Amino acid sequence: MLYKKRIILKLKEFLIERGLFFCSLLSVLTTLGIVLVLSFETFEFFKEVPIWKFLTDTQWTPLFVNKHFGILPLLCGTFLTTLIAIGVAAPIGLVSAVYLSEYASLKTRNIIKPLMEILAAVPTVVYGYFALLFVTPLLKQIIPNLSGFNSFSAGIVMGIMIIPLISSLSEDAMRAVPMGLREGAYAVGSNRLQVALRIVFPAALSGIIAACILAISRAIGETMIVAIAAGQQPRLTLNPLVPIQTITAYIVQISLGDTPHGTLEYRTIFACGMSLFILTFILNIFSFKLKKRFQEIYE
Repeated sequence: MLYKKRIILKLKEFLIERGLFFCSLLSVLTTLGIVLVLSFETFEFFKEVPIWKFLTDTQWTPLFVNKHFGILPLLCGTFLTTLIAIGVAAPIGLVSAVYLSEYASLKTRNIIKPLMEILAAVPTVVYGYFALLFVTPLLKQIIPNLSGFNSFSAGIVMGIMIIPLISSLSEDAMRAVPMGLREGAYAVGSNRLQVALRIVFPAALSGIIAACILAISRAIGETMIVAIAAGQQPRLTLNPLVPIQTITAYIVQISLGDTPHGTLEYRTIFACGMSLFILTFILNIFSFKLKKRFQEIYE
């Protein structure tokens, strides 16, 4: 009887192990398949468009008669909205994380944290129309020359969307700091603010940096908010008051349009997709390196 139980237990462990391995392999193969498809179509695109022209041309007009294939206007729009978003989300998210970690009682934390994370569950299309129909008219009362489509309102709403990402991950990193560090600081006369800013925050810096870079990657890959509220006019500008177009918004425009499949114009979405993939990949590598650089090891 005991021998049979051991056999069943080993069989269960074997099946669980193989199941976990299969799930890991499936995710790796899916990523590999996406990279291969992007690489093949991008290679076909660069057979007709020189890569130096793609990276240096300041105009993006693949659907016009006078065609230009410079990615810089789309990159500029993407970086502009991301910069505005992180400028909104980082201060609010980090202050919220410090409050939840060091000041809030357990009861308050259990109420506030789920309420903040509800923001992450709101569909992005709702955020897009919120930016277009509420935030933009509100900002127009303060900034009269603000365009109906602009990167400013899109960036602000995108920042609101990624606040829970920064706040939740940063708060988890702060709460992982050993209580002994806090108690030692209190023992030498530090107050709560000094402990939070001079002890806990630096000790959790690797997790906080990782949270911010993850939020930046999320903002760079956002589609619906910028497609609805930022406009569809690729331009090389840092003015947040005018319409712009991001990489993801352009991909949506071509995917939902009537551009013939297999044409040079259609292949531009794969070149844009590969650019976006490389950009987020570099950010993730950078996040990993920074996390290792600032990671604190406690014994």
